[in-house]
Amino acid sequence: MSKRVLVIDDDQGITKALRIRLEAHGFDVSCASKGISGIQSAKQSKPDVIVLDIRMPDIDGFEVHKCLKSNPELCDVPVVLLSANLQETARVRAAEAGITKFLSKPYDAEALIEVLEQVMRRNIAA
Repeated sequence: MSKRVLVIDDDQGITKALRIRLEAHGFDVSCASKGISGIQSAKQSKPDVIVLDIRMPDIDGFEVHKCLKSNPELCDVPVVLLSANLQETARVRAAEAGITKFLSKPYDAEALIEVLEQVMRRNIAA
């Protein structure tokens, strides 16, 4: 099974830590630090799952998700939001947008890996 993950997050510490953890578990990881570059990277790399932050300097994660879902080649790629935004409105908005899973920062690395494995097996409900 392919295990390509695209991490879109402007926090370089988070992306570096995620890359190290995920690669140690056999994932092929690419990263983007802005929403627009994340969309471009998704078009090029065709990831199996995307880990996406909400707050970024150019466009937010919800707009990134909307762009991904409007692209026929990327519309089926599951998106896991990983965000420090703990407001219930963000969770509701994520659910309404069809985002696969919402996880909070700080995150439990093992729980994130388990979610990614489940998502890739399509055993998780949207």
